[in-house]
Parts: sequence; C-alpha cells; structure tokens
Amino acid sequence: MAIASSLGLAVDDPVVLHDSNKLTLRLLPCDVVARVAPVADQVARFELDLAQRLVASGCPVAAPEPRVEPRVHERDGFVVTLWTSYATVPHREVSPAGYAGALQRLHAGMRTLDVPAPHWTDRVERARRLVADRDRTPALADADRKLLGDTLRDLGRAVGARGGAEQLLHGEPHPGNVLGTENGPLFVDLETCCRGPVEFDLAHAPEEVGEHCPGGDRDVLRDCRILVLAMATAWRWDRDDQLPDGLRWGREWLSRIRAALESEGGTCGPGPGKK
Repeated sequence: MAIASSLGLAVDDPVVLHDSNKLTLRLLPCDVVARVAPVADQVARFELDLAQRLVASGCPVAAPEPRVEPRVHERDGFVVTLWTSYATVPHREVSPAGYAGALQRLHAGMRTLDVPAPHWTDRVERARRLVADRDRTPALADADRKLLGDTLRDLGRAVGARGGAEQLLHGEPHPGNVLGTENGPLFVDLETCCRGPVEFDLAHAPEEVGEHCPGGDRDVLRDCRILVLAMATAWRWDRDDQLPDGLRWGREWLSRIRAALESEGGTCGPGPGKK
C-alpha cells in the first residue's frame, strides 16, 4: 500500500487474490494488481521485462500497470511489481478452442524472442532433488518417494531423448494462470518461463485444449502430462508448501500418477496447484 501510494495511486483496501509462493493483491480504489515475493526467491525483473516485450508483440498476456513506470520495488525484504487489473468473466469458462488459440499466439510471440531462460529439465531436476531430500519432504512415504523420483527421472529422460524442437515457453499455462476477460484469455505469472518442447506447456492445460493444437507429438504429450503432474505433486510434499489443501492434492495426484503409469496409453492432467 505504501509503495502504490508513493506513486500517486489511491489505496485504501488491499484484497488478497492468491496466497501461495507469491502474494497477489488487488489494490482499491485505484484497481491495480500487486505481486509480492521475498527478495531471496523471485524473478520479478525477468517477469516484468518479458511481459513488456510480449505485450508489445501483441501476445495475450497481462500487462504491467500503465499508470506508473514498470519497475521492481523493494521494501522490507520483499519485491513488489504492479500490474493491470482486468475485468474478468466469472460465469463463463474459457473455451478449449479459445484457450488453445491464446496459447498458440503466445508461443508464436515467444518464438520471436531471444531471452535467456532456464531449460525445462532444470525444473524437473529441482522437483527430483526435492523428492530425494527427506528433510524437506518428511511426510512422503518411501514407496511414494520412489514412485515420484523414478517418474521424474525416467520420463524426463524419455521426453528429452526425443529431441523435438524447443522454444521459449510459459512454463505453467494451467487454468489457474489464465484470466478469462471480456477481450479473451490472458496468461499471467511468467516467472516459470523456460525453454522446451511445446508439449511441455500443453501438458499443463486441460486435455481437450490439446485437441485444438494440431502438430504436437501425442506420445510426448502423454509423457509430459504425467511428468508435469509428478512435478506438481513433488511441490505439495515440500514442508514449506503454502498451497491450501496441498497434502490432499498431493495424495490424490499420487493415485493418478500410479493409475496413468499402470494403464497402457493412459493419461492424466495437472490439477490446479503450482509451484
């Protein structure tokens, strides 16, 4: 509130929109979205710069707040960025075709950018190391630990070995990172951007979205869906995870991973959780 007020924005009421690894607020009455993260664990500058470039390219992403200079504000051990607040359409879900079209436009814009970004396998390895660390995942049973560790290792290698074309990706374009607005779907939360095959992004979206994205490798997409679910499951067992009902999701997703691996040709998609 102090940062926004210092920039000439009227703030009387902060409304919490999301509280997980980042805190997202809607500041009223100026109607600005603020994202807050600890200084030691954030990529705010990267996210802000990338959003500006993607908006300039006409990509469907949420834009920084235009009434103030786009910059990262640091205060009391936290960093804060300010974003446009959009009128959402709460009673109308984003259609699979609309979702797919927006994701394809985002990928097309990302292909034109030369941006240093982590490789998708770095994120898989982070999840694998978390699962292997008993101090950080003390509640994870041995059999479940082995299941997750083996899945992350084996499917990570399998997808990487296929050698498909790679590009800049959103990294986590699941429904929780898609705003249904009056002007169509917009993607938010660009902190997870990485380089990899488009199937890795598609694996985060509902299965019916993939049906509207021709050209992807269906076998790679199947493996990516299980891999993405294994990654999301790993985060839920982190002792510091703050997602509401995280352990409940973690137990449910472990069952879905087992079912998908045991069912020849089976698939499973990610739930609403994220890192």
